[in-house]
Amino acid sequence: MATMTASDVHESSHSIQSNGNLDYLGKRNYVRWDAEGVEEKPPNEDEDIQAVADQINAIQRAQFNMHRHSFGGTHARTHGIIKGKFIVPDDLAPHLKQTELFSTGGEYPIIARYSTEPGDPGLDDRIAQPRGFAMKIFNVHGDMFDAGKDFPTQDIEFNSTPALDLANAKVTKEIIGLRIAHGHDKDRLYEELEKRDDTDLQKARDGVRNTHLESTRQYSQTAYRFGNYVIKYCLVPSSETQRRLYEETVRPEHGSDILHRWLQNFHKQHEAQYLFQVQLLENLNDQPVEYAGKIWDAEKYPWQTVARVVFPAQESFDYERKSFWEDHMRVDPWHGLKALQPLGSPNRLRRVGQYLASYKWSLHATQFRADVIVSVYPASSSLRRKLNGRKEINVTSIDEIP
Repeated sequence: MATMTASDVHESSHSIQSNGNLDYLGKRNYVRWDAEGVEEKPPNEDEDIQAVADQINAIQRAQFNMHRHSFGGTHARTHGIIKGKFIVPDDLAPHLKQTELFSTGGEYPIIARYSTEPGDPGLDDRIAQPRGFAMKIFNVHGDMFDAGKDFPTQDIEFNSTPALDLANAKVTKEIIGLRIAHGHDKDRLYEELEKRDDTDLQKARDGVRNTHLESTRQYSQTAYRFGNYVIKYCLVPSSETQRRLYEETVRPEHGSDILHRWLQNFHKQHEAQYLFQVQLLENLNDQPVEYAGKIWDAEKYPWQTVARVVFPAQESFDYERKSFWEDHMRVDPWHGLKALQPLGSPNRLRRVGQYLASYKWSLHATQFRADVIVSVYPASSSLRRKLNGRKEINVTSIDEIP
């Protein structure tokens, strides 16, 4: 099967609300989030999740031994952190007025972080890799998951590749294992990847377009509940300047921190504008939820705009803000509304563990022991705070962040 690249999707998917028939879209047969077959947990998934948590902690320990500071197991390199607004219009079509967040119009303060996906904080910007974008929305009220019920925020994550190479828990365990074993020997890593059925998907990350972060389209990759329905979502740069800068790519002479410098220069001079769009589930055979390695075809299942995101001109690399985010904050898709529940194997892998307090850590071990199966996000966050001597802070207001 041919693999679509992020560039292919960037050229082919557009906001249907600017060129489509909303009445027609409202009458399509969307699949309910609780329909049979939407989620089907495979055997041994808990064991796979435990193995991935161990692998991520091993990566963190390796970075700690190099830098004497612990970072997240993925998305370790910060390029910028900015504050802005998430704006929901009053006139959404009825089928899009889903969840407490989109049922009525409103403006919400947000903070967002640009990153590079791998777990190496010193990775050269000239190396093409998937880029990340994480957003925390404030003043969100409704029926929350227990993990986030005490703070009115909705966490939303993005990646610049539309398909997730770590497509389910089993694949995640296999691929991270290969990257740990052969990450410094690309030829050997590719030799192992050639043995797999998903070779094109696994190699796609090395062929991404290396361009301005503020001009890069971002994707959920995985599926989420959307009130009665199921969606994937994306963030589309919408200003003329952002679209123009997408044409420029990184060159060898640009330097190892070029993405950070480009981003800083842009945000000092320009307002950034994005469209937040959703793509609804209509056909489980063609739009799998459990396996996130397949792109949902935008020609068949169009993107529909449900909000705008705006960041005024500002300093994007404030040192105090960067330290606060990295040392104390965590973005987790399970922190938020039940009506935006993360779905499928990759999202169960991220879920907050119920018995986090029972973990027993050893600073001299390469792994940790726990009384129960642990999910990856809390495992990564807890080890990072332990090694750095920091406490996690669940902020309730954007004013608490520098």
